[in-house]
Amino acid sequence: MTTRGVEIVEVDAEHGSRLDNFLLGRLKGVPRSRVYRMVRRGEVRVNGGRATPHYRLRRGDAVRVPPHRGSEQVRPHAASAKAVDALAQTLRDRTVYEDAHLLVLDKPSGVAVHGGSGVALGVIEALRRMDGDEGYALAHRLDRDTSGCLIVAKNRRTLLELHAAFRTGQVRKRYDAIVAGHWPPDIRRVEKPLLRLPTTSGERRVRVDPRGEAARTDFKVVRHLGRPDGDQAATWLAAFPRTGRTHQIRVHAAATSHPIVGDQKYAPSDDAPRAPRLLLHATTLTVRLEDTRRRFEAAIPPAFEAFASAKPKAAR
Repeated sequence: MTTRGVEIVEVDAEHGSRLDNFLLGRLKGVPRSRVYRMVRRGEVRVNGGRATPHYRLRRGDAVRVPPHRGSEQVRPHAASAKAVDALAQTLRDRTVYEDAHLLVLDKPSGVAVHGGSGVALGVIEALRRMDGDEGYALAHRLDRDTSGCLIVAKNRRTLLELHAAFRTGQVRKRYDAIVAGHWPPDIRRVEKPLLRLPTTSGERRVRVDPRGEAARTDFKVVRHLGRPDGDQAATWLAAFPRTGRTHQIRVHAAATSHPIVGDQKYAPSDDAPRAPRLLLHATTLTVRLEDTRRRFEAAIPPAFEAFASAKPKAAR
């Protein structure tokens, strides 16, 4: 066991979650009864004040997580200096844009945005330890296996401005995805509520459920790959999330019976085409900051064209 000190956590992807579920997801190895006691006694604070376990978190909320004893399994700073240097150099090589206030990266597939739940090192830890600057903060998140545009704020003022932009719909994103099968031309929008499921391992998992939060994704066919009635059929799509739920594009695609190729979580069928990675990429991100519209773009990875050209057969 190890004792961890006070943490102040900025809420982003977890917005809409209840405070108790948020804490249970972060405090691995801490008994549930202890977590609720922390809240009742006021050890947990939201924006400097007390909150109930059922409080719904909002984007930009600052949650004070008190000192606690947890499992050694969760050690976000356990990576070696060599691993930090290697990741930091990779991120620097994949910088899309940088100024005094923000940094935009083309995050590689397979790299988490932050450490935790058995992940020793993420983007944010590498940046902070590389520059010795604790000011870096995630303005939003990408799934570990999703590549593409990721915005990192360099100071609190920029972070709050970015959070406000996401909250008020001043951000537009385009993803490229390759899905299994021949995407029907009449499916241009998927609106299905999504419910986050708590897991004992801390793994994020989501399903379509009427009790969940409203979610909408718009889709546009870029091109069809292979014959519509053949086992090589796949479709290259542009996806435009109009809401920002966890795993939204992945779950909405799977809900149409056309899961994203390479999705080991939501496309477990042996009949799905295989790929060396999840074929989902955050290609462009447009945001309005200080009355200026900024557009950032991350080049589509070679894995997409490689898959499209090879047209691999489905696994048997």
